[in-house]
Order: sequence, then structure tokens, then C-alpha cells
Amino acid sequence: MDEKKIIEQVLAGDNNAFGTLVERYQDRVYNLALRMCGNPDDAFDLAQEAFFRAWRGLSGFQQEASFSTWLFRLTSNVCLDWLRARKRRPTVSLTTADDEGEALQLEIADPGKSPEEILEAAEDRAALTRAMNELPVEYRQILTMRAINDMSYAAIAETLQIQEGTVKSRLSRARLALRDLLLKNGNKRASPSSNKTGRRDRP
Repeated sequence: MDEKKIIEQVLAGDNNAFGTLVERYQDRVYNLALRMCGNPDDAFDLAQEAFFRAWRGLSGFQQEASFSTWLFRLTSNVCLDWLRARKRRPTVSLTTADDEGEALQLEIADPGKSPEEILEAAEDRAALTRAMNELPVEYRQILTMRAINDMSYAAIAETLQIQEGTVKSRLSRARLALRDLLLKNGNKRASPSSNKTGRRDRP
């Protein structure tokens, strides 16, 4: 069913219709929360809070943007509020969730690699985790959206309500900060041109 019609039904008092939106987006909302907070239990609670705020604030939803963009922005803000309230640095999640919500390892070692290569890869991931832990929340947020959620510049700009140019400059600063932290912490492979988020950039 078209989302606009579903939203109209919810606003008309059909709470079951909102369940359709929850079913459609619950996995993506949970995964976004998981990757920002790093803990499956906390991610579940944050996802629930995001959907509650979405239900409560749906009457104010301006349908100029897509519902998914509005929902992901709301989820991101819920996670940022939680991180700031806890006054703790976020951790990098190396897990994702399957269709039943069970935590799964995000990366699996290649059985064809030598023990030395496997150890080296594990050390790189550990170094990346430590460096990400030290980044400001805003940098972690934009790196999560770009490198882990694979969002485009336009989608990030719409979600964060900033210009695409701001997205690019903030992302550049975040990558430089991450690289500097990796070098500071002794990761010699973090050269100026390396992309430690593990992806090739594109618009």
C-alpha cells in the first residue's frame, strides 16, 4: 500500500495502520540504532523509542521529504540524545542483525587467509574500534551513515537537514580525524590516502 495512504489512515485513528510502517522499517531502524550505539539491547530500546516518537509526531510530518528519511533522521536524533545523555563515547558495532533480530558478526574471516593475515585484520579492526570510540559523536554519526549504511551525500544531507557541501566537508574532517587517531595509536598503515572505513567513496 502507498505510504501516503497508510499515513492518512494512521492520522484518521487507525493505529493498526502504523503497524504496517513498523513492519516495513523495523529492521533498518534497528540496524541504524545498533551501529550507532553498539549494543543490541540498547539498540532495541532506541528503535522502540524512535517508532514511539514517530507515531506521536506523525501529525507534524511534512510530506515534502520521504517518510523513510524523516524516520531515519528521527532515529539518528534519538541515538544522539541517548549518547549525549549517557556522557559516554560510542563504540563501533561489529555486529548486524538477521531477520529475527539475532546479532550476527558483520565481518567473517576469509578461511583462505593465513593466520598472520587473519591476526593482522583483527588488529586493524580493533584499532579502528578504538579510534572510532575517540571521535566526536557528530563524526561517528556521519561516518556510520556513509561508510556503514552506504547512504549517498544527498540522503545524508536530507536526513541531517544540511547542505551536501556541508556533508562532504564534515565527512572529510571526520576521515582525517579518524586517520590521525589511527596513526596516533600506532597503526602504520593509516596513510593520508587510505580509507579506513573500508569503502570506496562515491557521490
